[in-house]
Amino acid sequence: MVKINHASWQDHPYWWDAGPDNQPLELELLAKPVEAMPAHTDCVVVGAGYSGLSAALTLARAGRSVIVLDSSQPGYGCSGRNGGLIGPSFHKLGLSGLRARLGEARAAAIMRESMDILIWLKQFIKREGIECGLAEVGRFRGAVTVKSYDELALQAQGLRKLVDLEYEMVPQSAQLNHIGSDYYQGGIVYHQDGHLHPGLYLKGLARLALEVGVQIFAPARVEQLAATSDGFRVKLGAASIDCGDAMIATNGYTDPAFPYLRRRVIPIRSALIATEPLTADLMRELSPQQQGFGDTSRLMPYYRPAPDGSRMIFGGRALNLADRPENYARDLHRLMTRIFPQLRTTGISHAWSGTVAYTFDHAPHIGRVTEGPMAGVYYAMGYCGSGVGRASWFGRKAALKMLCDPEGSTPLDDLTFATRPLYSGRPWFLPAILRWHSLLDRFGY
Repeated sequence: MVKINHASWQDHPYWWDAGPDNQPLELELLAKPVEAMPAHTDCVVVGAGYSGLSAALTLARAGRSVIVLDSSQPGYGCSGRNGGLIGPSFHKLGLSGLRARLGEARAAAIMRESMDILIWLKQFIKREGIECGLAEVGRFRGAVTVKSYDELALQAQGLRKLVDLEYEMVPQSAQLNHIGSDYYQGGIVYHQDGHLHPGLYLKGLARLALEVGVQIFAPARVEQLAATSDGFRVKLGAASIDCGDAMIATNGYTDPAFPYLRRRVIPIRSALIATEPLTADLMRELSPQQQGFGDTSRLMPYYRPAPDGSRMIFGGRALNLADRPENYARDLHRLMTRIFPQLRTTGISHAWSGTVAYTFDHAPHIGRVTEGPMAGVYYAMGYCGSGVGRASWFGRKAALKMLCDPEGSTPLDDLTFATRPLYSGRPWFLPAILRWHSLLDRFGY
């Protein structure tokens, strides 16, 4: 087993170093300094990730002047840190759970929208000419137990009838055709899934927005958003900007400046590592069809080949709230080599993390704040760890709502965006829960 030495790897996303010709992406160059910000605009969007940029693009194409603000740089949050896997991202409760909570018709509509999101995302990338390594190669999800294999088959059968899910059950005897591991008890291939380069997708989305007049300012941390007689005033230290409409698209990075929303999302740290470059033969062994991967364990590891096929990118839940790469790099390397013993002596080149936003009802939320000082502010967030397609889709939907366009409607409209008593936005309870889940996964429960 190789010793994981934090002095030998980079502690920022691999994607930031892996642009065309392996040049840095330099996402910070997409933004202007806050000193150049105008005093007024039609719309202010807080958060320069997938949601915010998608919303800004939609608004600007409709003729609105748009300012996007980010406390660090475009794509600093999980839009520039995720694993780049794309799929329908069905609701975490599943079809049966949704039926019990919301009824047959609405459950079906929510699940259908999930498939619509994936189809739309792939069409959007192609139509707009975004060069981001889109690979429509499917995803293999491994069954950790025989029972979970049967459950995957049952779930897929129901979804095929409802949303035309294209899938293939893979028995353990055939799984080497998809993954170079005997760790699983078979699995399933979701043929409509795929993966992309999340940093290049972010940069392509930002460039589309800039081309139609959107202005991005960063670092520009919003300290206060207050209602005025004809809209809102956004304060950033000594600077401020007035706008007619405002939207918050900060997801897992929603800070205390927005207490109403912060109390309704649960930031969970997701961590990733990139291996050192691997030989072409080893990469073909690990992923014979260049597919992405996941499995049925509670901590939900996710992994995929790098866009250029040079290495593996491996991610999963971090067991601490803080960004401690010296801990999660070791944990992820251990899990990676449990699945792929071939990588025991392989080092890592990058280790990084970001916070995704879960919600108390396991659903994304989109709409408009109806109470308190932020009443009238639009928002889209809570993608529950599956944000590439969802964030892009719901950012656009929020913008359409702002434009009073009926196309902004979604089956998730009017869901109660709940919080819990005494919860302030810091999930102090998560480390204990995640460690318990890790223990159950380790012993096969």
